[in-house]
Formats: sequence, structure tokens, C-alpha cells
Amino acid sequence: MNAEVEVVVTGVGAVTCHGVGAGELWRAMTAAGTRLPDRPADPLALMDLPLINLVPDLDLPGLDPTSERATRFASLAAAEALADAGLDADALDAVRSAVVLGSCMGEPGVNERERGGQRWEPPFRLASALADELGLFGTALDVANACAAGGYALGVAMDLVRAGEADVVIAGGSDAYSRVALGCFNRLGAVDPERCRPFESDRAGTVFAEGAGVVVVESAAHARARGALDSGDGRVLSLDGVGWSCDGDHPTAPREDGEQIVRAMRRALGEPPYDVGCVVPHGTGTRLNDVLESRLLRRVLGAGVGAGAGPVPLYSLKALLGHAGGASAALGVVAGALILRHGVVPGNVPVKEQDPECEVWLPERAVPLGVRRVLVNAYGFGGNNASVVLAAADGSSSVGGSDG
Repeated sequence: MNAEVEVVVTGVGAVTCHGVGAGELWRAMTAAGTRLPDRPADPLALMDLPLINLVPDLDLPGLDPTSERATRFASLAAAEALADAGLDADALDAVRSAVVLGSCMGEPGVNERERGGQRWEPPFRLASALADELGLFGTALDVANACAAGGYALGVAMDLVRAGEADVVIAGGSDAYSRVALGCFNRLGAVDPERCRPFESDRAGTVFAEGAGVVVVESAAHARARGALDSGDGRVLSLDGVGWSCDGDHPTAPREDGEQIVRAMRRALGEPPYDVGCVVPHGTGTRLNDVLESRLLRRVLGAGVGAGAGPVPLYSLKALLGHAGGASAALGVVAGALILRHGVVPGNVPVKEQDPECEVWLPERAVPLGVRRVLVNAYGFGGNNASVVLAAADGSSSVGGSDG
């Protein structure tokens, strides 16, 4: 593997509870409105808090109406990302292409429609379905590292490009409503009865969300050869580094010392000083996660991550979208790309009262992006940790690594 191979992101696509498209996501980010969760139309969702932020029903031309929801989300987000990158099926067919998608639950719907008795279907077939739709015959890989899956998918994409096994990788994550997942979080007492409220003093858990985030990852050499780097408008970004690690300590809780979370962040950030202009945190709204991540961000980035001198703003994406499971890191990367492209960190969904143990800066008004570098964090059950760094593709930022 050649760690010196420059890897870039040339296109982005998104499907969220605010609608289809990265443009809709950016409009929601800049509006910073509060969205109350939905109750799924599922008569078998017999639980105290059947709350989730659902993607609006899709009935668009060109989509297979029989496909499952997570596959449809991934298909829409990938189509947008490819169009944004200026690539079509013929261009993909002419080069070494791959698909890598992260997901918590894959396609659970076919196995959850009834109480039982139907034939079980393998749920993790998102990547193969998308590859089949695009007519691709290269690597098609599903990653299931819980809520860090989308971050791991970006790491796999970077490794495929650096190893010379792919010129273009369609990478990201997608998750849809799962009665089993939501029921489990109800049993854990980890669903907030109001909405997803990261870093708030009285937060009471998280709220799941549907959605997909997909990016087009290429070698800079391939992007340059097809003229994608010629515009000079800042749309093409550097995939500066991906770090991943595993606590191996507890089924659901991170290690209290946070050593492996720190390792993932530092690996993604490369050599110090660890300069970033914005952090898109994991920030789920659970009691332990928000406090630990706040403490570890200050440890890695310094006291400036709080609202003191030279602060680093956080953009709390889950306050806007809810927790999209295995798609959350990929959506965080799409949001980070939009922040870099626009050069501004949007104001956060207002926090009623910030937890004093969460000493981070959550600006409620838009602030200019200083350092053109964004850190995205994702953590999942089983101690899975992933961090991704995006930067302006102008050679001004250091190159991080990918760490398994």
C-alpha cells in the first residue's frame, strides 16, 4: 500500500429526514430548525417510544418500487454523488471501480414485516445491489461496524485506492427503519422522549433516523486525468486521513479512558499540530458518549475546543437529523464537505442548556470556517471507533493515514 497516494472526494450525495439531496441537507443545516421525531406506521412496534426521524416517502421515477428502503436511499445518494463528481456508468465501466457501504442493520425490512415464519433473507446486500444497479463487477463490500460503519467504509475506500486496487470507490452508509433496533434501544432505556439533543443537560438518550450519505472517492491522479481538478472552485476535497480502532472492552459502552478513541482521531489527523476548522462529533445525545467525546476532543485538540480563545466550533449534526446509525459517519462526511465547500460552519440547532461537563463550543450562529480542515467522529457498539478528516485539496494540509 502506498500511503503517499493522494485521495480525493469529488462528489457527494445525501438522503435525510429533510429530503433527498445534499442541497436539501445544506438548507436544513443553515435553517437550524428543530424537528420532532415521527412514529412509524408499524402496528407491531409495541414499545414505549417508537420514535424515529423518517425519510419522506419516496415515489420518484427510475427507482425500483420493490427495492428495500436502505437500498433506495443508497441508490439516490450514489446517483447524486456520481452526478456531482461528473461520472456516469460508462466512465465507471472504463476504470477499476468499487462500492463500499456501511450499515447497522442492512436491509432488515424483509425479515421484520411479520412476526416470523417467512424465509430469512441476508440483510447485508446493499453494496452488491448498488453495484448491480450500476453494472459494476469490482469489489462490493458491506461494512457492519455498528454506528461507526460509514467511517470504516471511508477507510476501506481510501485503502483500496492507495493499494492500487481501485481508481474510483463509491463509499458511504445507509440505514432504514428497523423494529428490532428501535425495540432494543427502548429496552436499553436509551431513547429520548423529546428528540435527539446532544450535549444538553437533560438529554435522555438518542433518537434514530433513516438516511444515506455517499461520496465518490478517487485517486487524485485519476481525478486530474479526467479534468476534475481543473475548476479550482474548491469542490474537490482531500480525504486527508481515516483512523479506526476498537476498544474491545464492553458490548455497548466505550472504555472510560478513551485511549482507542484518541488513537483513531490522531491517526486520522496525521502529524501534529492537529489543526482543524470544525468538528462534526459523534454526539448521540446519550449521557456517557457526549461527556466522554467532549473530554477527548479537548485532550486531542486542546482547550481551544471549548468556547475560549481560538475556539474550534462543533457542528452537531444529529441534533438536526437524529442518529442515522451506520449512515451517520457518512452523512457527517457529506456535511463536512458542504462546510468546506461553503467556507462556513452553520449555526447549531439551539441548545436549551448545555451540559457543563460537555465543554465544547456549539455556536448558534454561523461562523466562518477558519482552518480548511474538518474532523468527523463516529463510535459504535462493540467499541468500534472511526474518525475521518476532510480538507481543502490545495496541498495546504498534511496527509493522515488509514489505520485498521
